[in-house]
Amino acid sequence: MFKTKLTNPEILSALSMCGHGSKILISDANYPLEQKTGNCKKVYVGVMPGLPTVTDVLKAIHSVVEIEKAEVMVPEDGSRPEVFDEFEEELGMKLETAGRYEYYDMCASPDVYLAIQTGEKRTFSNIMVTVGCAWQ
Repeated sequence: MFKTKLTNPEILSALSMCGHGSKILISDANYPLEQKTGNCKKVYVGVMPGLPTVTDVLKAIHSVVEIEKAEVMVPEDGSRPEVFDEFEEELGMKLETAGRYEYYDMCASPDVYLAIQTGEKRTFSNIMVTVGCAWQ
């Protein structure tokens, strides 16, 4: 059996195809995944409102791959969602930020290999991570 936190076969398969620089979007349930992610592989893991959270999926993915960069969408009012603290705690790094439309453009880039939609109910709980090098 696996010794990793991640057990979803679709996500594990997709991660095995990622390399240094590949981007992975983990979105909340509100994110327009079909319209704003281009041709990347899409996986839907939401099982009910609120589950799993984006942080749950981030922790599982982080147990499998190195992450060198993380980017989030910021609200137009300039507020900082509390979930950003959870992301920074898990990753041990500062988050890079982008406005809504800049973020949508980034998520539709051909560099995005995988997009995962969760059942997360908190708005602005989306995170784009860049796979790092395993031998750093």
